[in-house]
Amino acid sequence: MARVLIAGCGYVGSELGRSLAADGHTVFGLRRDPSGLPSEIAPIAADLGAAGGLAAVPIDCDSVVYAVGPDAADEAAYRRAYVVGLRRLLEAHDARGASPRWLFVSSTAVYHQSGGEWVDEASETRPARFSGRVLLEAEALLREGGREACAVRLGGIYGPGRTRLVDSVARGEARRRTGPPHFTNRIHRDDAAGALRHLLGEASLPECVLGVDSDPALEDDVFEWLASRLGVATPERVPADSLPARRAGSKRCRNAKLVALGYRFRYPSFRDGYAALLSPV
Repeated sequence: MARVLIAGCGYVGSELGRSLAADGHTVFGLRRDPSGLPSEIAPIAADLGAAGGLAAVPIDCDSVVYAVGPDAADEAAYRRAYVVGLRRLLEAHDARGASPRWLFVSSTAVYHQSGGEWVDEASETRPARFSGRVLLEAEALLREGGREACAVRLGGIYGPGRTRLVDSVARGEARRRTGPPHFTNRIHRDDAAGALRHLLGEASLPECVLGVDSDPALEDDVFEWLASRLGVATPERVPADSLPARRAGSKRCRNAKLVALGYRFRYPSFRDGYAALLSPV
């Protein structure tokens, strides 16, 4: 059985930790306040973005999953979470001669494509937003020194407790935009955790892999399906400039590499995932 450290053990990390513990692995969950972690995950209190305080971090783990998220939506917070925190954890391991395998939870924000192009792991990355640039910097940092590491570029995560889109359609608050078709990419929390778990079991890690479901869906199709399923009116269409700017460009991300590695999606489409969320327990 393996020892796994999940740094930033939050929404996805906790689900990953539960599944690993159920398999008999020893799991450590690191976050600033670990009091809410599932009981099967050993809590580690540490702030990777602050100086000092890493003495309690176990350095003798077989694998480290870096799933830290920023505490604000600005560049300083992203850099603190993804670059400063990662560098400090890497240095702590290097200083003690530890060489675990690393999974870094990244994002499809590293891609700049916005015209509905198909994107895969070999596609060019020239992000216009700071979020994508910082994530690419962190991915490069992780590859230094010949570490065995994989950047897992997740799409938009939804699942239990993350139903903002569903709620906005149900309340009649959602709006569709005018303009060209816009593709979106997402992954259910359980598949995000499942993909990470699957990669931890691989004999060798790819340099990066896209973590998205099998259905890069048009935004309009998602709105219309949800409205039909909820029995409410389809969101009205309004001028695009009357709504907040999107954070992601229109692109279609392929999950072929993850599927080729043997992962099988529990929710291969938004229809499957949202249907599960909307079904009575």
